[in-house]
Amino acid sequence: MENKIRELLEEDINEAGYILDEVFYGKEEGVNTLRLVIDKQGYININDCVKVNDIVNPILDKEDPISESYVLDVCSKEKGSDIDG
Repeated sequence: MENKIRELLEEDINEAGYILDEVFYGKEEGVNTLRLVIDKQGYININDCVKVNDIVNPILDKEDPISESYVLDVCSKEKGSDIDG
């Protein structure tokens, strides 16, 4: 699942100037979670996470790679920031 999602999203994330460092999909505290860990040269802030969230949401909606409901978490390598999707 993670490889499929990486293939769907990585090019668009890279074109926006970010690195898709990690893709995780699984249950956390009983909730299906898709976590995208991003990086870039310099510091990642919440605006970067929101920007990547806005890039990937339409792709995930269109391609629909995950059939069940889930929480989308876009965060940096250093610290997590939840962005629901």
